[in-house]
Parts: sequence; C-alpha cells; structure tokens
Amino acid sequence: MMNDRHEWFAPKRYGIGAGLPIAWQGWLVTIAFMVAVLGTAYIFEDRPLVVVAIVLPLVAVMLVVASRTTRGGWRWRWGGRE
Repeated sequence: MMNDRHEWFAPKRYGIGAGLPIAWQGWLVTIAFMVAVLGTAYIFEDRPLVVVAIVLPLVAVMLVVASRTTRGGWRWRWGGRE
C-alpha cells in the first residue's frame, strides 16, 4: 500500500522536531537553506539587520517544510523505537 505522505526527514529520537533528512528532497531543501543563509550572510555582512530580516523568514519556511514532511509528525519523543 502506497503512502501519499512524503517523508523527507526522520523524527528526533528525544524531544520534538526533525532529525536528519531521509530522502533526497530533504537533503535538497536542507542544502538550499544552508546556501541561502550563508549567501545572505556573505552578501550582507556589513548590514546585520538586513541579514536578520532575510534569514528569519527562511528559518520559518524551513521549519514549516520540516514539520510537514517529518515521518510521524512533530511530537514529543522519549527515545523509544516506533
């Protein structure tokens, strides 16, 4: 039976959130996010408020994408196997 939900990230074993990517889409999103943040920091290194104004929305988008594509969703985990 096929799962219609795309799972790009593994859940963290302890706590809440996403762990490492488990699919190529997750790696692509993570690398694109890192390039965007580092590129913004490099281009606007002399204007920190511009960096913050650009990076905060990038972080928000990354959190939304990761939360919607994490296997099992985001919830508190105590370290047990699922």
